[in-house]
Order: sequence, then structure tokens, then C-alpha cells
Amino acid sequence: MMDLPCMQWQDHVAHKWSGLDPELKKTFTSVLEIDDVFKCALSLINQQDLDVVQSISAGPPVKDAEEAAKCREKGNSSFKARDYKAAALHYSQGICFAPQSSEQLSLCFANRSAALYHLQQYQECLDDIDRALNTGYPSHLSHKLQDRHTLCLNHLSVWEKTIKDKLNPVSNDDKCSKNLTIPSSEAFRFGICPQVSVACSKEKGCHLVARKSVTAGEVILSDKPFSWVLIPGVEKVKGKRGQEQVTQGEMVFGTEHRRCHWCLAETLCAVACKGCSFSRYCSAACQREAWEEHHHWECPLGADLAAMGVMAQLAFRITLKAGIKNIQIARQTIRDEQKKSEGYNPYLTVFHLLHHIEHQSASLRFLCAVTVATLYLKLSKAGPLPASWKLSDASSTTSQSSDGTKKKGGDTKWSSELWVVGSAVLRHMLQLRCNAQAVVTQQDTGSENSQVQSVEEIRIATAMFPTLSLLNHSCCPNTSLVFRTGTAADPCGSPESVGFNQCLPGEGRQGRGVTVTVRASRVISPGEEILHCYGPHSNRMGTQERQRLLQEQYYFLCECEACSMLEEMLRESSRNESGLLCSKCKGALKKNRGSGFTCSLLSCGHQVSSADVNHKLQEVRVALEKAVKLMETEFPVEALHLLKRTSSQSGLVLGETHPLQGELADATARAFASMGDWKNAATHLEQSAVATGYQYGKDSLELGQQLFKLVQLHFNGGARGPALSVIPKVRRIFSLHCGPHCPELQELNAMEECLQQSTF
Repeated sequence: MMDLPCMQWQDHVAHKWSGLDPELKKTFTSVLEIDDVFKCALSLINQQDLDVVQSISAGPPVKDAEEAAKCREKGNSSFKARDYKAAALHYSQGICFAPQSSEQLSLCFANRSAALYHLQQYQECLDDIDRALNTGYPSHLSHKLQDRHTLCLNHLSVWEKTIKDKLNPVSNDDKCSKNLTIPSSEAFRFGICPQVSVACSKEKGCHLVARKSVTAGEVILSDKPFSWVLIPGVEKVKGKRGQEQVTQGEMVFGTEHRRCHWCLAETLCAVACKGCSFSRYCSAACQREAWEEHHHWECPLGADLAAMGVMAQLAFRITLKAGIKNIQIARQTIRDEQKKSEGYNPYLTVFHLLHHIEHQSASLRFLCAVTVATLYLKLSKAGPLPASWKLSDASSTTSQSSDGTKKKGGDTKWSSELWVVGSAVLRHMLQLRCNAQAVVTQQDTGSENSQVQSVEEIRIATAMFPTLSLLNHSCCPNTSLVFRTGTAADPCGSPESVGFNQCLPGEGRQGRGVTVTVRASRVISPGEEILHCYGPHSNRMGTQERQRLLQEQYYFLCECEACSMLEEMLRESSRNESGLLCSKCKGALKKNRGSGFTCSLLSCGHQVSSADVNHKLQEVRVALEKAVKLMETEFPVEALHLLKRTSSQSGLVLGETHPLQGELADATARAFASMGDWKNAATHLEQSAVATGYQYGKDSLELGQQLFKLVQLHFNGGARGPALSVIPKVRRIFSLHCGPHCPELQELNAMEECLQQSTF
């Protein structure tokens, strides 16, 4: 779904649209050229629109010593409770609020160093000690920092010696790739592998096609987004007992508190922006790169951009990164011609993506156009343009640098010629409805002291990938995507890769950021198109629902293999749609064409209404949520009783392939594992794996994650044979989707080596 502006702004624009002069509304509706749409919207913006933005935004996220002190007190409370992770996050929040001249800044740095010490992050602790001393930490307390400094150095000395004695990076890589063949094409870094090429047609646009056979698990492309925006408020930090950490009902740590706003890496020791209290980074390098690319614009407009939604903010970032020179080149370049040129510019690919303005409703076009035009005016008043955007000779003005100081340069004032910037932003905002890519990662959902991994997929950012955007959709794709955050390879490509993701002209090489790797999920034959799923997957929903969703958001009727009549008939004839069993005879319940369910056995014919089934399924889900919360607060026995009672008293008989049966079995396995009953935990997790495999497929990453947990259970329980029998299946699935060097396979190899050397 498109991340639209907040409801207050949507209501304001809807009121503006309804009150528009009928002739003007008719004119706007008929205009389909983006330049004209933007100019029309810009002419309609008045002071009232700017005032509304000001009123609905939370105001600029300014520095505030009092807020910093409150955060430090919350951190102290968490520290006393020995919840050092929550303490570090509270202190980081205080650092973000603290003005540079405030004593709170040095106090928060010092306190965070203590939390990091207890988390055994000794180098980070040393860094914070230095920061505290350099920002005016009280001299009469400095002996505490000196003692902690000495302890950290001692620990680091022991740790470095242990690493040298016990670890061999080369041998670890060898173990990780044991019994695996790493395709030679994995040598390339960013771009498209040599076995794949770009093709263009009127029906499909530019797309990727295999020139040679691509083996399952082989890397097809690696891409870095042209730009991306972190989505706040998604992740929830878990404490020692698994519960979300909330201090007096006020603070829940989300993505914006836990992740670097540039490279999206998780961090407990954020480096704060010196101008605002919102943006934070994992390092000074990330802070600098973000400032130079976009944050020097966004810093004074952060609250306004947040109110306008992720898509508007991302559209602005794309435009600001491109700059006026690239916008002008893109407006004059024919897409197919630039792809044939040697000096490929990724922004041209982004600029020429389809925007489907003709398919989007007039009211939605108006919302996007007014939003962009309003932000364009606010941006033009926020500061001067950089020298690189200079269209004509102008007198030098001053601008702000990354350290918050004013500097002189060849900047120029905003001119009437720069409406092309606003037009480009509108183009990108419309494009993002069909071309934005969710950046997802795996989040641990269990408590920190859990001996069995439990993860779920969450969305942490929205991005625009130049090369990934070339992939067309299939409900049964032949590819698998994995995202990486933090340290990344050189995004400017290498000699072995097709030059499709080169840096912008004049852009430096970056070592940190967001990347996506696309692998073949099965063998792809020469001439076969490379396909990616946009969301609606044949393993997760029926044909009609998939086609409806794709038509609504992407404006095409899907006719992929999974949506063909023959394929659908085969799928329907081979599966029990409901996954429910008859309570009378345990036969399969089939969903009626109208409503309700009927037993498939003619000798029974028992019927159940849809309302009754939905009510009972909801009761099971509620009980399941309660059981999970009991486990997270270390009451596994009570959770187990609730799960057993739910299964016996629900009035439903869930088949082994029903998704809810898989969730119940998984929760029961976690309860047994919390009690140290590894055998029973493994038995129930095997049942969960059956449902997962049926729902997502025998080669799915979801099944791989369940089997990975099963190996952990067998390992913890000393079940050597069962563990060794499952490991090859897990290795094959993770190698297929994540490559032979992923962290899960490293842990798997360590467990396998230990099992092979032990006799139990």
C-alpha cells in the first residue's frame, strides 16, 4: 500500500478538492502531463495550506535539555533493573535531545558507556567515555570513567587474544561452504549477472531475461537503492523477559530509536544529528553521508515531512539526490537510448519508470500534487540551493554545513526555472505507488534469554531500487530476495557485473547502506523471464484476490502461470481449501460456493456456517495471543495449559495443514522449550513445520526457519541423529535463498561440527 500523508492533511486536501471551482476541477481532471499537473497545483497553494501543515506537524524536533534529563532518568531506572539494552536506548534518546552545550550530553554519554560495558560492547563503551570527557563531563566524577576505561582495555586485551587463538576466518568460510558449490557469478558485487540481460518490449517494458541457464540459488542481481526512507515505529525492543519495554506507558522503542537512519543497521550507541533530536546514526560516517545527500534539507522540515507521509519524503529524497543537472538530462533522454550508452546513469532508470498517472483517480492525483507543491514551497523557504544546482550566475549566499556552522559558497536562490524540481518530485511520488519496494528484515520475537530462535518478517524501510524495478511480477516467481543493512559491498559495481547500478556522476563510493540480493529460487532456462512477486503470492491467497489487489495497485490483470485456468484447477483439486476437519467424522470440510462448509464425505454431509467457523477461529487466535504473552513473561506452564485447553474446547478440528494449527504447534513447542522439555518441543515443532511447508512450499524460507529451530531443539536435547538428519534440509533452503555464507548457516555448521565430534 502507498504510505499517504496523515489523515488531517488528507482531510484538508479533500475539503480543498470539494470546494474547487467546477471548471477548474474539470481542467485539473483532464490534465495528464505531470508538468502541467504540478504547475496547476502550485498555483492553488495559499498561506492557509502552509499554516495547516504547520498546525498538524509536531513542530521541529528541537534539542531540549529537560527532555534529555527525563530520558536519562528513564535509562537509570532500566539500568537499576539490569535491563541494559533498554537503558542504552534511553540514554541514546537523551543524547539526541541534549544540546551541544548542555551538561546532559556528557552525562548521557557516561551513563550509556556503563550500559554498554555490561552488554560487553567494550570498544563502544570506550568511545562513549571519550565523548563524555570531550563534552564537559564533571571532573569530580571522572574517576568513574577512568576505572571503566581500564576495565574495558583489560577485557579487550583478553578478547583479542582469544580471537587470535580460536578463530580462523578462512577456515570458517570453508566450513560454511562445505558440500556447496558457489557459482562463479557470485564474484560480482552490484549489478546484473552475466547470464542475464535486459530486454525491452511494448507489452512488458524493460525486463530481465536469462541468456544462459541459471542454477537454483545463483545470484541474479545485487542492487543498492537509489534512495530510501526508514519507517518509524515498527520494531519493538524486547527485554530479558520478552515483554515490550514501556516506561510508565510512555516509551516504546521503534525502528527510529534502534536503527541508523542512513544504513538501517541496528545500534545501541547512536550518533545524534547536531541540528535535530530525531535523526540518529550508527557512526559519524553515516551521519555525514546522510547530511550531504538529504538531511541538510530535511533537518528543519522533519516534522512536516513526517506528516506528509513516507512516499512524499522518499520522492523528495530521490529528487534531491539526483540534482537539477540529472533531472534536466532525464527530461531530455529517451529511456531505451540511454540504456544502450556506456555511461549508464541510474537516475535515468528511476526517472523513466511508469507513473500510471492516467490510471490514478483525479482525487489521488490532486492529493499528491498539492502535497508536493506545498512541500516545494516550504523547501524553497528553508534555505538556499547548493552550488551544483546553479542554473545561472547569482551572488554567493551562505548555507549550513554538516557540523551546524554557516559556510559561504556558490549557492543560488530559488528561481522560477526550478519548478522542474517540484515536477520531478510529483513524478516520483506517483511512480512509488507501483515501484516502491519494502525493505524487510527478520526480527527476533522471543525473549532475549530464549534458547530457541523465533523470528518474524517486518518492514523497516521503503526504497526505490533502479535495477530491481526492472523485474516484472509473477504470483509464482522464480526468484527470492534477501535484504542487507549496515556494512555493504561497493555499490558502484565491478568489472564482472553489468554496469546497471553505477554511481551518479561525481558521486563517491559508499561502504554502508541497504542492499538487496536476488537469487534464482529454481533452475531458470535460457529465454525465460526473471520474475519477482510484488506481494500477492499463489501460496498465500486465491487467484481472484490476487488479481484484484494487483489490478487496484499496479493496474494490470495478472496472467502468470499461477493465474492461468489450468494451474488454478490443478491447485484447487489437490488441496483442502479450508484446512478444517469435520467434528463428526474427521473428514475434510470443503468451503461451499455460497457460504458455509460441508463435510466432503457423502456418508456424513455435516454442515457448519461461515459465521460459526469464523467466530471459533477468532477465539483460537485470541487464546493463542494470550499464551504467547504468558510465555514472554516467563509463565510457560500456564501458557501450555491454555494451549491444550484451546485445542480441546474450541469446537473446531484443525487439519495438520491449517495455518492456525501450525501457529498453535509452534507456540506449544516454545512453551515446552522454555521448560527444558526438548523432546516434546521438537515433536510439536515438527507438526508446525508440516503446516508451514504446505502453506509456503517445501523450498520456502519460512519452512527453512522452522527447520532451523527444529535443529536447535534437537541440539539442545542431545538428539544427535535427528539433528544431523534435518541439517542438510536446512542448509539447502538457506543456501537457496540467502547464500552459503549467511549467519544461520554459520551457526548450523558449528552445531553440526559439535554433533559430529560428540557421542552424547
